[in-house]
Amino acid sequence: MTEHSSPQSCGFSMPAEWELHEATWMTWPHNAETWIGNSLGEVEDVYLEMIKALVTGEAVNLLVNDDSTQEKVIQRLKAEQIDLEKISFFQIPTNDSWIRDYGPTFLSRETETGGTETSAAVWQFNAWGNKYDSSLDAKAGHALADNLKVRTFEPDFVLEGGSIEINGRGTLITTRQCLLDTKRNQDADQSTMEQRLKDFLGVTHVIWCDGQMEGDDTDGHIDNLARFTDSHTMLVLDENDPYDPNFSCIKNNLETLKQATDQDGKKFNIVTLPTPGIILEGDARLPASYANFYIGNNVILLPVFGHSNDKEATSILNRLFIDREVVPINGRVLVSGLGGPHCLTQQQPIQFDF
Repeated sequence: MTEHSSPQSCGFSMPAEWELHEATWMTWPHNAETWIGNSLGEVEDVYLEMIKALVTGEAVNLLVNDDSTQEKVIQRLKAEQIDLEKISFFQIPTNDSWIRDYGPTFLSRETETGGTETSAAVWQFNAWGNKYDSSLDAKAGHALADNLKVRTFEPDFVLEGGSIEINGRGTLITTRQCLLDTKRNQDADQSTMEQRLKDFLGVTHVIWCDGQMEGDDTDGHIDNLARFTDSHTMLVLDENDPYDPNFSCIKNNLETLKQATDQDGKKFNIVTLPTPGIILEGDARLPASYANFYIGNNVILLPVFGHSNDKEATSILNRLFIDREVVPINGRVLVSGLGGPHCLTQQQPIQFDF
């Protein structure tokens, strides 16, 4: 059922990623053109690693294009001894695998009986400013929400899930280059977009960063730059090489976030995260970042790149998430598609009925 009021006016807001999930949504990879320099088989192997880690703590809801793909995936899951009872299949055709961006953002509210209710904000999607074909992806979010039969809100503007990061208490971080991009929303200005974020995500405070990074075709998604690890702690990318083209952007964002305050006017606990350096495919730089991790119920899916900073990034995440296992995921394969574990996943909050 599509709602015409705003989620905020109905009491809904977006929970933090570390809050309990009902399931994680993913789309099985099928577009060979996405993965520069890697075969679909290599990408599938990494997907299986992600799924195997996630099902230790939650269900995985998997989009597939058709019957034959579903049967193929079932056989691969069986071969890896992954519990099929933890996997639900949804035959929803897609152009690509980046469900964080074309899938719904799930919201939650408390009910009068003390339980929780889940709803979905289904954003408009135009493939990061009409860079690629989005004929199927633009419909997938609606199909997914229809399958779940949850209350659905349909914002009349373009937004991708990777462009927003929230602390679950009212604060959201984003970047100007992405959310104010006129190829996404021609009427985009900062005050208008802030109000939209408040209306559809239930936040009260928005922090703006600058996000254009070399090799990043999303125009600066925040999930490659800064992430909350709890309501008051922020993990922020840092770069010590002054010759790296991203040096100035990263340093400016770090300073912005050091000076920023939360919804209550308090400064954040800032923890810096290294970069894996410059990773190339041919002459093209890839948007490799340790910040593109995903927080599951039991695990942290951390992209690693065979770089000397892999160990430091793992140690930092282990320190910040003492209640979850940090699972290294082959980020070098995933970033060949210009993304990482966070881009390929979307959390659905658990719904309690009392």
